[in-house]
Amino acid sequence: MAARKSTQPRKVATMHTEDTDAHIPMQVGESPEPPVAAPPRPLPADRFFNRELSWLSFNRRVLAEAQNPNYPLLERLRFLSISGNNLDEFMMVRVAGLAAQVRRQIDEVSTDGLTPSQQLQGIHGAISDLVKAQYDIFTELCTLLEAEGIRLIQGRKLDRSEGEFLADYFERHVLPALTPQAIDPAHPFPFIANQGSGILFSLVRIADGAEVNEMVLVPPALPRFVRLPGQPATWIGIEELIRRKASRLFPGFRIQGHGIFRVLRDSDIEIEEDAEDLVRYFRTAIQRRRRGRVILLTLEDQFDPEAEQMLRQKLRLDYAIVIKSPGPLSMSGLSALVDEERPDLKFEPYSSRYPERVLEHNGDCFAAIREKDIVIQHPFESFDVVIDFLHQAASDPDVVAIKQTLYRAGKQSAVIAALIAAAEAGKSVTAVVELKARFDEEQNLHWASQLERAGVQVIYGFVDWKTHAKVSMVVRREGDEYRTYCHFGTGNYHPITARIYTDLSFFTADPRFGRDAGLLFNFITGYIEPKGMEMLAISPGGVRARLYECIDREIAYAQAGKPATIWAKLNALTDSRLIDRLYAASQAGVSISLVVRGICCLKPGVPGLSETISVKSVIGRFLEHSRIWAFGNGSALPNKRARVFISSADGMTRNLDRRVEVLVPLRNGTVHDQVLDQVMLANLLDTEQSWQLDAHGNYRRTDPGPQPFNVHRYFMTNPSLSGRGAALTKGRKVPKLALRRGGATTA
Repeated sequence: MAARKSTQPRKVATMHTEDTDAHIPMQVGESPEPPVAAPPRPLPADRFFNRELSWLSFNRRVLAEAQNPNYPLLERLRFLSISGNNLDEFMMVRVAGLAAQVRRQIDEVSTDGLTPSQQLQGIHGAISDLVKAQYDIFTELCTLLEAEGIRLIQGRKLDRSEGEFLADYFERHVLPALTPQAIDPAHPFPFIANQGSGILFSLVRIADGAEVNEMVLVPPALPRFVRLPGQPATWIGIEELIRRKASRLFPGFRIQGHGIFRVLRDSDIEIEEDAEDLVRYFRTAIQRRRRGRVILLTLEDQFDPEAEQMLRQKLRLDYAIVIKSPGPLSMSGLSALVDEERPDLKFEPYSSRYPERVLEHNGDCFAAIREKDIVIQHPFESFDVVIDFLHQAASDPDVVAIKQTLYRAGKQSAVIAALIAAAEAGKSVTAVVELKARFDEEQNLHWASQLERAGVQVIYGFVDWKTHAKVSMVVRREGDEYRTYCHFGTGNYHPITARIYTDLSFFTADPRFGRDAGLLFNFITGYIEPKGMEMLAISPGGVRARLYECIDREIAYAQAGKPATIWAKLNALTDSRLIDRLYAASQAGVSISLVVRGICCLKPGVPGLSETISVKSVIGRFLEHSRIWAFGNGSALPNKRARVFISSADGMTRNLDRRVEVLVPLRNGTVHDQVLDQVMLANLLDTEQSWQLDAHGNYRRTDPGPQPFNVHRYFMTNPSLSGRGAALTKGRKVPKLALRRGGATTA
């Protein structure tokens, strides 16, 4: 199924500017129209932080968790691994993109006024500091882990049993997969794939004394680390194992020297204007990605200078970074050690709760949703309810149609299985599969093929825009009518990430949402511009317009002398126009509290610009991922009349202008209060996992104070409101959070 180019993007991009909540009958979240806001004051030119340096600051906060003494040791190692994986992706996409701009002599400046080459210069220094910190922490953790009976072989001698095991393992599992390649004028320089590692050997042939250079690339199918049997738990890196047993690979040669290296390449995929068939295009583009320009070369500390020079020349390292490493060349691979069976060195296992509201209806998701809207907070409440919703739709004879967006679904996807089962049961099933989900393109191509074979109508959406909205729609025959049940999520339909990402799932049978969801799918599948949206705002264009309208209402309230407050929770805030709107609100006196986990280009606390804006980042056991907006609507937050939204979109230009996204208003009283008074407020009150951003771009850990509050612990030990049903009146009360000076309190 070929994807088609989106048409009339200028028209679509402004289609929701007049679609506001003012056209909807007043309910929870509504109030009379406020006065019209006055024009904002001029803004200074230096009002943004650099996006790339802000991201590196975020990864430093992730890395800081590897030093957190309150975490078990293997969890600290996990954070070190995550910081390494994050850095790899940053290099392959963001740094590679800047390097490409420099090569093409593109001098377009960033919002903070830096050219691509100036940004690269600052990034190089920050990355060097980050990598040094990673290795310092790695050394510290190795010492602590060895004291706990977990050790990594690095240069030390093996005892007899270790040597015998590794010799046998090498012969049976490693040697058959290795292919030594001579480096000389008679042999072309071997291609090194993205994220590939290898070893350069300097050899002397014993028979005639001839010098020979050989390269051995590590097959990607081999494990990054090998566990030796017995205790203490002993691990060895695959490159280290190959180096130690190299004599078996080069019989008749004397090994003079060796050096381990690793390569990262440009991994971004650019969509060409004439890409009429996205499936064919992405199959070839994925292959090109593996052969992209080298952006990072990592060498072990004592790498031979002549061999380094040869690599630099052969790999064409223009604008690439070269790093010398005193430890593992890939911190991301350390995740293998985290799998060690040592529960005493890991977080206590956590089992998600299944919503009591659904259990009260004997597990019937449709009956529970039909009774009242529900919000499920993952991972504290099980993602199984989303899977069950789709499986019940697949097996229910009264369900006639299912429509589903798929951005990331994972490798073992129960969602895919449910859609296939529904199609095989004769239901009309439509799946919007996003091929442009970065680093998941290949997996999504696989799922698209599986779905099409089962009879699912697979749509690949727009060429110009990613379909990032998380929406599931089920049409069910009930008596003489049809009822539409909808799921709107802030996260992906990915059962694995749902265990560690905090996200919100909103279920509703409100016919207005059902009609809007139908218009959304018609827009994606048929490019039919949605008219008369009743509840949802849709990007491109509509989410931005709705947020502007809400911000302007708060500005007008402040100018009229009424309470004016904005709360927001995002993963990133980079869009200059949205930030400027928040600056204008601050200048008008609106109180703004932002929880931005990652990149934040807004400068808080600047006199005359953002004095009333505070920004914090929450980094902890779970990855904060839900997107929430709350507006006071003429009263201080939290309050019953506040306008509350959840969204698939972050505060980034790509989300607002170049992706299909949804902004979902919460009108049901219980759902409204759960997201505002529980989820949003708990994130603002957290003192144990929070970092505060200052006007100079520095993040400092929040002082826990005399009454520490941990947002994740709160939700791990307290059930949500909307998922409890009758248990709200019968069972243990959920401690109510309150805003008090000096920290969180419960009542």
